[in-house]
Amino acid sequence: MTHTSGTRTPPTPATSPPPDTTARGPRRGTAARMAALGRGELTLLLRSRASLVTALILPGTLAFSMRGMVKSLNLDNTGLSIATVLLPGTLGMALFFALYTNLVGVYVTRREGLVLKRLRTGEVRDAEILTGGALPAVLLALVQCVLLGVGLTVLLDAPAPAAWHLAVLGLILGIVLLVVGAALTAAFTRTAESAQLTFLPFMLVSMAGSGLFLPRDVLPDLAAQIGAWLPFTPVMDLLRGGWTGDLGGMDQLRLILSALAWIGVAALGVRRFFRWEPRR
Repeated sequence: MTHTSGTRTPPTPATSPPPDTTARGPRRGTAARMAALGRGELTLLLRSRASLVTALILPGTLAFSMRGMVKSLNLDNTGLSIATVLLPGTLGMALFFALYTNLVGVYVTRREGLVLKRLRTGEVRDAEILTGGALPAVLLALVQCVLLGVGLTVLLDAPAPAAWHLAVLGLILGIVLLVVGAALTAAFTRTAESAQLTFLPFMLVSMAGSGLFLPRDVLPDLAAQIGAWLPFTPVMDLLRGGWTGDLGGMDQLRLILSALAWIGVAALGVRRFFRWEPRR
């Protein structure tokens, strides 16, 4: 019996499609990128004892030290009380110490360490870099404001805010203003060491004229008029109006527009002057 044997053809290897050189994998969204930056900054913030002490201890300490001074003020015919002076002023100081002074150092240190320059080489946008780096300080400021607000309300036996939406709006506008203001201050700060001083002019002027320590109602007329035009004044007026509830609709609109105008001016300054590489 004859057997015919055919030659076995080796199997043809499967051909895979050519790799798509244009595929880069899924791009992370804006929120994911900022969250990643925020987590990194939060880790660094928790390691910095000096920053935590400044943000957590100093506002409360100043609030208790201010209590005696506020009691000595003549608040007759101003419509204000110890609570409506002390509570908004304490929240304003919490924003400055937990947010503004902290962020000036963060932006300068990251710039001098070439962190900002490296971040710009990726897909992260400029606004995302600044906002993501500010998220831990913003969270810390909000927590501090809530704790101080509740604690002082109980301690002073003060009523709840008469117009709570104005207090919330004042906090939001204050946070945005101080984040942008910190970036603008960092633009004119040469080193991380000098960042401990460059925030002082704006902070001290705001404390003196915007109503953090003393309400403008008890200041001399000229000082009160000058203070009304300071960048942080609309924030303080909204915060105080949140407790007193005496701001009319036109006054609220004027304060909101004034705060937004200052935020816009500061943002233009950041866009024009902010440096992403070390200053030489």
